[in-house]
Amino acid sequence: MMRALRQHHISFKNAFRGLMWALTTQPNFRVHLTLAGFAVLLGIYLHITSVEMAIIVFTVMLGLAGEMINTALEAMTDLITKEWREEARIAKDVSAGMMLMIAMGAVIVACTIYLPYLAPRFGI
Repeated sequence: MMRALRQHHISFKNAFRGLMWALTTQPNFRVHLTLAGFAVLLGIYLHITSVEMAIIVFTVMLGLAGEMINTALEAMTDLITKEWREEARIAKDVSAGMMLMIAMGAVIVACTIYLPYLAPRFGI
């Protein structure tokens, strides 16, 4: 039992180290985190429902996780080869495309949730 707890402790330690690395070295991750904070604060300010807030939080977490996956795939690709290769370009482009799809989905979710609250405030 103690061995299993120690392994979990090590796993969490490594996971937090990876999270801190992304936060301190990846500008895109910090941008996403800043926008995420804004999205949550806007939801609190607008008094959105708890279900809507859960959707916002899930979307935020998806975006942050996607950014970390993108970063990991790029790092792994660079580890495998430093020279220009078509396969490496494809891996990086598809990974960046994944992040673009997540970001577009996040904008759609934000518009769907926030516009009905914001429109009356602007007389729309």
